[in-house]
Amino acid sequence: MTRTEAPAAAEETSVVAKLSTLDRFLAVWILLAMAVGLGLGRAVPGLNDALAEVEIGGISLPIAIGLLIMMYPVLAKVRYDRLDAVTGDKRLMVSSLVVNWLVGPAVMFALAWIFLPDLPEYRTGLIIVGLARCIAMVVIWNDLACGDREAAAVLVALNSVFQVLAFGLLGWFYLDLLPSLLGLGDGRHLSVSMWRIALNVVVFLGVPLLAGFLTRRIGERRLGREKYETRFVPKIGPWALYGLLFTIVVLFALQGRTITSQPLDVARIALPLLVYFAIMWFGVFALGKAIGLAYDRTATLAFTAAGNNFELAIAVAVATFGVASGQALSGVVGPLIEVPVLVALVHVSLAWRRKFTALR
Repeated sequence: MTRTEAPAAAEETSVVAKLSTLDRFLAVWILLAMAVGLGLGRAVPGLNDALAEVEIGGISLPIAIGLLIMMYPVLAKVRYDRLDAVTGDKRLMVSSLVVNWLVGPAVMFALAWIFLPDLPEYRTGLIIVGLARCIAMVVIWNDLACGDREAAAVLVALNSVFQVLAFGLLGWFYLDLLPSLLGLGDGRHLSVSMWRIALNVVVFLGVPLLAGFLTRRIGERRLGREKYETRFVPKIGPWALYGLLFTIVVLFALQGRTITSQPLDVARIALPLLVYFAIMWFGVFALGKAIGLAYDRTATLAFTAAGNNFELAIAVAVATFGVASGQALSGVVGPLIEVPVLVALVHVSLAWRRKFTALR
């Protein structure tokens, strides 16, 4: 081990030693949450229907509660007075827009046609997943990977604005226009209102972002920055993972019977998703390194590019094609694959953190 690597290795060992039991065994808790959700969905008759009916404006209330609990502690940690340093980083901002709104949807479109040429419903559902860029869970993956919190807040907000403006247009392009131009058959019309997308953004980003901002401002005024970050933040920190685990249980309980009753279909949908996450995360991580971003912003860029807004994708698929449609099943399989894969990529990112630092 070189002199440069030794301090970094010691730092990594120290970080791991300080992790709580909840953090250290996160992958185990997530797998258990997935198993509990699937078990509940299979064992309790009518549970998935009951959970699905608890919604406001087309948004699942249990999932909304879980995501809000999950996002609030992370957004309360953000130092909002440093956001101008992020918005001034043109490499980060331009790269994020390109990989999220040009590369990501195009990659998913290509993979959906390559892997599912004979299954148009599942193919359409995957394309919808690719159009819904992540604005919620990515803050958790980024935080666990020691990414830049301020950068994550800015990029998530940027994705939210573009989601409202571009989702419908990209849906028409990839589901109607492009298949016709390429001679791939008739397009499939995507019926989604800008209001539904805007409501999704307000609920899953606006509410926790405002709560986090106000908590930071009021907390710093009353306690000072040092006490706020050393006393208050550690108390609310674990709730992010509690919210994540609750959300996973609800998600898998909602679709437990569907997932376990169609294993071959789930496997067909899962394969292009696995390839998608690998291409997006590793490709964008390499891009961040190539353009000279530091590790924390490179990790943020990679996770914001690889994640997807599964709630929006499922809501759009259900509203347009029906709850029992193949398109809806593709949306459901999204988090089934995304959650364990991105947890694994958090560990890959942390393992690369030491090498990344040593090489700079």
